[in-house]
Amino acid sequence: MCGQKLSMSDSRPDDPPSAFVVRWSAHLVPLLPAPKRALDVAMGRGRHSEALAGAGYRVFGVDLRIDAVRRARARSARHGFVLRGWVADLTQYPLPPHSFELIVVSLYLQRDLFPSLRAALVPGGAIVYETFTEAQLALGFGPKSPDHLLAEGELRELFDGFDVLSYEEVSAPEAVARLVARRPV
Repeated sequence: MCGQKLSMSDSRPDDPPSAFVVRWSAHLVPLLPAPKRALDVAMGRGRHSEALAGAGYRVFGVDLRIDAVRRARARSARHGFVLRGWVADLTQYPLPPHSFELIVVSLYLQRDLFPSLRAALVPGGAIVYETFTEAQLALGFGPKSPDHLLAEGELRELFDGFDVLSYEEVSAPEAVARLVARRPV
């Protein structure tokens, strides 16, 4: 695995889900094929799982840290839904191909996982991805390693051949790139 893991498992337990992820995961529900399985990659404590379940997805999550997966599963049980969470190093145990209608990645970057992320989507499935860009360095907080910072336009290029539904790069309050893209049918 390259560098430090930037999952939300290192955040406060009360961190809210990303508004971008919540908005797009709900918007995509009628556009995605059944059975509407959503995978949260590097899920940390599961801050997106309740929103995904509430939108009607069968929620799956993967993280490298067992304590994070335990907390996420306990959180889902307290909120009355099932989170199918597992612990894995996706560089050693790649995602199964054609297995998810939605994949969510928030504030995590590991470039060697992109082929597996692309392949794990069913035809017509979508990815909602947001993470830090190199512009974050100017803000003085967040990741500092180039391994965890996207170059300008890089995220869009990593999903070349997908139908891009939304793409933006912002510099405040955090410098992030955000993408929503569908795998062609």
